[in-house]
Amino acid sequence: MVSQQQEMGEAPSGRSVAGNVIRGSLGNLIEWYDWYVYAAFSIYFASVFFPSGNPTAQLLNTAGIFAVGFLIRPLGGWVFGRYADRFGRRAALTLSVTMMGAGSLGIAVLPGYEQIGALAPILLVAARLLQGLSLGGEYGTSATYLSEVATPHRRGFYSSFQYVTLTSGQLLALGVQIVLQQILTPEQMHGWGWRIAFVIGAVAAVTVMWLRRTMDESANFELAVSESAETTERGSLRVLLSYPRECLTVVGLTLGGTIAFYTFTTYMQKFMINTTGLPKEQVTWINFVALVLFVVIQPLFGALSDRIGRRPLLIAFGCGATLFTVPLLTAVSRADSALTAFCLMLLGLLIVSGYTSINAVVKAELFPARIRALGVGLPYALTVAIFGGTTEYIALGLKSIGHENWFFFYVAGAGLVSLLVYLFMGESSSRSHLEREERELHAVDPEPANIVQVSGSAS
Repeated sequence: MVSQQQEMGEAPSGRSVAGNVIRGSLGNLIEWYDWYVYAAFSIYFASVFFPSGNPTAQLLNTAGIFAVGFLIRPLGGWVFGRYADRFGRRAALTLSVTMMGAGSLGIAVLPGYEQIGALAPILLVAARLLQGLSLGGEYGTSATYLSEVATPHRRGFYSSFQYVTLTSGQLLALGVQIVLQQILTPEQMHGWGWRIAFVIGAVAAVTVMWLRRTMDESANFELAVSESAETTERGSLRVLLSYPRECLTVVGLTLGGTIAFYTFTTYMQKFMINTTGLPKEQVTWINFVALVLFVVIQPLFGALSDRIGRRPLLIAFGCGATLFTVPLLTAVSRADSALTAFCLMLLGLLIVSGYTSINAVVKAELFPARIRALGVGLPYALTVAIFGGTTEYIALGLKSIGHENWFFFYVAGAGLVSLLVYLFMGESSSRSHLEREERELHAVDPEPANIVQVSGSAS
């Protein structure tokens, strides 16, 4: 139901916006914690689910399952995007975090290869598919919700909290790893300690499920309900395909960003251990501190985009990714100290922030409310499934055949492709559908009866 502020055409208070952003973001944090805890702890449970052998081969197997989880994300983007556009952002977000928690609980209690043989990796794949379905819907819906509930002229700042909480989920996973490393022996970590992290994720997901039920529904969604006579018009794939330029823009916008992001976050931990040769515990701390600073950067870049536009930041990322990825990764591979590796990783994350801080709001600005969650979620999920989810697998595969440096050029090439898109896409904030809807929401209607009618139809 539309709130009293929306009925009166008033802007929501800062406290109301902040409250909805916090509640939505906390759910996003737990979703991504549950997703990243797999990557963070794979160095411990790889030997549990696969036969003993070469450590790189075991990591390659777990990376393959990590990629499989991405492959189902387009289905999640379609299912949850359609659901969110038809029945509300809040309902979709509540369902997605519940499914993610179920997947984490499944991994936590799953027997290993020694107990059930080949069935162990099969069931691991099944749990990751459930999580991939959930996460495929989480991104598009949360990006849509955070962009819609934000106050005008501060959408870049508020929507940047998607990657604040996304990265905080990874930080939480690393934080749990650090704590467990301090209190458990390496043997205990490899044997059963890693399961604790998945139990934490399952319990937190249940908590967030109830928290998300208290969020306000997006006023933009309520407006779409009042304007759409048929429910089938909202979240329709047919309607989405009438926006081909916007869909292709999301693909090009995402391509370089998702590969660079997964390179300098999830893969960097394995890269520093497997290639640079740094100790596991040291690498965990490097990643943790670098990602804390990365989180701090996101709102700053988001606020900057509200002042100068989204396109300059995207172009800066594209240029940085194209020109500096190869020398940065080469330098990390040869780093002779933890401090050097940390500084190089932080520089890479600073470049990536030109994409991560604002990509959610840029995508949301491209589509009208009736197909926004689907429009943001499906093209993004397709791109991430093909490119983001295979980042680790490609990197480890090239390393296994002795050509790891080819991966550096692959990341740089993806950055160049996205740079070309940024140069030709124009400034999204100058023709934003979000701002058009904002004007409609707060237009003064001379007939109070009409306001009541809109409110009632949106219930």
